[in-house]
Amino acid sequence: MEKFPESLVILNGKNANNDILRSAVNIMRDEGYQLHMRVTWESGDAVRYVDEAIALGVDTVIAGGGDGTINEVATALAQRPQENRPALGILPLGTANDFATSVGIPTELDKALQLAMVGRAFDIDLVEVNKKAFFINMATGGFGTKITTETPEKLKAALGGVSYFIHGLLRIDTLKPDRCEIRGENFSWEGDALVIGIGNGRQAGGGQQLCPQALINDGLLDLRIFTGEELLPALLTTLTRPEDNPNIIDGQSSWFEITAPHDITFNLDGEPLKGRDFRIDVHPDALRCRLPPNCPLVG
Repeated sequence: MEKFPESLVILNGKNANNDILRSAVNIMRDEGYQLHMRVTWESGDAVRYVDEAIALGVDTVIAGGGDGTINEVATALAQRPQENRPALGILPLGTANDFATSVGIPTELDKALQLAMVGRAFDIDLVEVNKKAFFINMATGGFGTKITTETPEKLKAALGGVSYFIHGLLRIDTLKPDRCEIRGENFSWEGDALVIGIGNGRQAGGGQQLCPQALINDGLLDLRIFTGEELLPALLTTLTRPEDNPNIIDGQSSWFEITAPHDITFNLDGEPLKGRDFRIDVHPDALRCRLPPNCPLVG
């Protein structure tokens, strides 16, 4: 008798009453697929559920939520022994869904669930920060971090990814550049950064393409720095003519070190990390992730 793939879904508690997802799960079960559902309530639940998934011997652990949920599940998987580690699947259920959008995960939940269960698993990179935190998509500092960490939940619920940009415009008068020094392989820069994007993936902040050439399986990080004193002109030039913007500096390396004379905050897939010194290292082929066959972020 044919054995159908077995998966465990770790669902962010905000999505527990999603009727469309419930219907998609029931359809897959009716077709013979085994699906275990787990709902997170508090910090640490995802880690516990990943351990449970490994004990069950499932083929895939599916993260149902936004970038933060995907990051939490991916981090837990990467820290487990490789020989019995399930693949990662993705159900885009967050506000921005930056990682899911950029890798081409379908927005229709039934198609996303099918891909997450039976799609091809690609080896992808994961990124470690200061030996204690991880991100799968992007670390953003400066302007973007202030927006995404301060955008009110009600605004996000009402407007989705656009809310980050609107809230940023409302706060422009209070935002100042961060003085810092950034080093990498054959890369060194010091100055005032309005925005810093360090990408395994390509976009953050609800669709802003900060690292448009990044690949998630090349063992490298893409860096983009927006410099200058005047935020609004720099932003407008970036949005309209990024290729001839003198305020953009790009770099690429398997690691970056960032130091600042004062505390700066990086947003790691939705999780803020504050400090003056950051060491960022890519871990090649740290995970297997089920992605579309034409995924633009796989080289």
